Amino acid sequence: MSLVVVGTMAFDAIETPFGKVNQIVGGSATYVAYAASNFVKPIQQVSIVGYDFPKEEMEELTKRGVQLDGVEIVADKKSFFWSGRYHMDMNSRDTLVTDLNVLLDFNPELPQAYRDAEFVMLGNLHPAIQKKVIEQMSVRPKLIAMDTMNFWMESAMPELEEVLKMVDVLMINDSEARQLSGQFSLVKAAKAIMEMGPKFLVIKKGEHGALLFHQDNVFFAPALPLEDVFDPTGAGDTFAGGFMGHIARTKDISFENMKTGIIVGSALASFCVEKFGPDRLREISQQDIHTRIEQFVNLVNFDIELV
Repeated sequence: MSLVVVGTMAFDAIETPFGKVNQIVGGSATYVAYAASNFVKPIQQVSIVGYDFPKEEMEELTKRGVQLDGVEIVADKKSFFWSGRYHMDMNSRDTLVTDLNVLLDFNPELPQAYRDAEFVMLGNLHPAIQKKVIEQMSVRPKLIAMDTMNFWMESAMPELEEVLKMVDVLMINDSEARQLSGQFSLVKAAKAIMEMGPKFLVIKKGEHGALLFHQDNVFFAPALPLEDVFDPTGAGDTFAGGFMGHIARTKDISFENMKTGIIVGSALASFCVEKFGPDRLREISQQDIHTRIEQFVNLVNFDIELV
């Protein structure tokens, strides 16, 4: 019941209207692992870090059932670093610094023990790297999900089109869906994108929830209204980790179960934004998760009597 997670393990410097941190652990694979490890073990991590990545962070992930055999440590280079500033609406941000550092050398080689995993989550990376990971699997996984972004649509579209044919689930936000499809209507965009290869499409809309598409089926999950939102960095990756953790735990890749996965992912993402970096994800218990999921269910559950 293992889940392979491919992505960055990095440092972030973040400024929001509610605070600022100069250096905090981040990266797509870090957030996915923290979220997914609440539901499934082992998480088989594939990433690259520099000499400066904290040993304590590696130990914390290991305690949570994250296997680090696929994480390369480069002794003479720094870890990937990103710095950004969020606007007041917390949905838009400016990238201030991007230092690729070790990410320039990322050429993942999957350990043999990873190659028969049933579930794979490909974080936001160059599509050529995502494709290489898929090609190293000894058997076709039960479900392959991937994230991508507008940068790859602009700079590596042919490679992105190739990998889209190889995956089952694509997770992107609404502006990326419109850019990838050339359609403004998200329903039309979803149909166009699914014709590119993915059987399922998740369109994330930040504080406005998420949409799940499969064939002619559509499901919408709202975002939980929160009193405090400190840092949205990593919320999308946390969503993906909650979603894939639930799917891997249940081994059910039906549309109905993915609807539950959307709620689980949304619940985990709602924790992520409550503190800077993955700090909040380190604190939460199974009871916290169950309570939060119940809040989501109550948010959308109602009885109506038509007269």
